[in-house]
Amino acid sequence: MQLAGKVAAVTGGNGGLGQRICHVLAQAGVAVAVVYARSEAQASAVAAELSRDYSVPAKAVACDLTDPAAVSDCARVVEQSFGRCDLLINDAAYNKWIPFSDLDALSFEEWQKILAVNLSGPLLMIKAFAPLLKREGQGRIVNVASIAGLAPSGSSIAYAVSKAGLIHLTRCMAVALAPDVLVNCVAPGYLDGTRATANLDPAYRERAAQSAILKRAADKDDIARQVLAFCQTDSITGQTLAIDAGRVFH
Repeated sequence: MQLAGKVAAVTGGNGGLGQRICHVLAQAGVAVAVVYARSEAQASAVAAELSRDYSVPAKAVACDLTDPAAVSDCARVVEQSFGRCDLLINDAAYNKWIPFSDLDALSFEEWQKILAVNLSGPLLMIKAFAPLLKREGQGRIVNVASIAGLAPSGSSIAYAVSKAGLIHLTRCMAVALAPDVLVNCVAPGYLDGTRATANLDPAYRERAAQSAILKRAADKDDIARQVLAFCQTDSITGQTLAIDAGRVFH
């Protein structure tokens, strides 16, 4: 599918990976709604960069992904600002370092917050944006999960479960939205320079990078380019691709 002239909403678009995704899409001629929960100044700066560097419309759009009313408002703002939405990238996530063995530290409040942002948030976004994505008959959704959703690893049990749920939500939504909307997922491994990985224990970060067979972190630009490829595809749906420098094989 040709992407020039399309419109994308990217949650977490002001984050370390989200910014890369926004730039790759804008470079392909896509107008971008940079969806953020906090850091309005940073999101607005990203939108300004996209417009300046690629001559595409771009706008920062606030949204609390855990609030159904706010998510509905986000879809309405995107439609009013751009007239359409063809691509939805669910990149926003929340984590907290809680060792798997420390069940007492995994409070119910943290469990709820992690699942609310990482799993319920994408569900709410997909439901709110589905009518826009279906309108042209060529909608694309790309969810950003994690290899923690493919194997019992990561920053916490709640994080791993939330990402496993997002991977299966990808499959379910591929069925629910076919044939008008294709739904796929990328599962990054350990990444340097993101807000999510900044929350990890330093020793775990080192182990995560060295446990990959390539002995390094996954590449954020590789992930962004795969998001772009999933937006361009006309025949792939319901699939998850791990991009992790060789840590998990599935």
